[in-house]
Amino acid sequence: MPYEWMPTDTPGAPKAELHLWPFRSLPRRGFVWIMGMGFAMMLVPLLAFVGSVTLWWLLPFALGALGALWFFIEKSYKDGEILEELVIRQDQMTLTRHGPRGAFHEWTANPYWVTVEMHRSKGPVPNYVTLKGNGREVEIGAFLSEKERPKLYQELTETLLRVKSHQ
Repeated sequence: MPYEWMPTDTPGAPKAELHLWPFRSLPRRGFVWIMGMGFAMMLVPLLAFVGSVTLWWLLPFALGALGALWFFIEKSYKDGEILEELVIRQDQMTLTRHGPRGAFHEWTANPYWVTVEMHRSKGPVPNYVTLKGNGREVEIGAFLSEKERPKLYQELTETLLRVKSHQ
């Protein structure tokens, strides 16, 4: 699961802390393999033209395709640099989103007045989970899969209920 509840056993620590991030289907090690395989696959047809002028006409296109593959996979990595942190204390709940290219958003509310809602079909994605409080409704975990969001909704609801009942 691309989210993790942090341990909060120490005195003075928040009542609950959650970190969420997008799933990476291609780790950096896989990226190296893809680039190596792409280079090897482009090299095979070019070997037929070794020693001819045609090789020099085809080479820029092959290297351009490999460069484009590199560029777009790197762009995907940069766009996926998202971290959402939800910190729940007795009197304050803070959701911080660190987005790609330095984007930063923060939302705070009193956990007693916060509600967790799941929009099964009305949101931009199925099973869209939001937190509603302090006059605003904010999304949480929109990058999670359709099957992970209901589990997140259930865990958030239980955690909020636990925090509210200990006030």
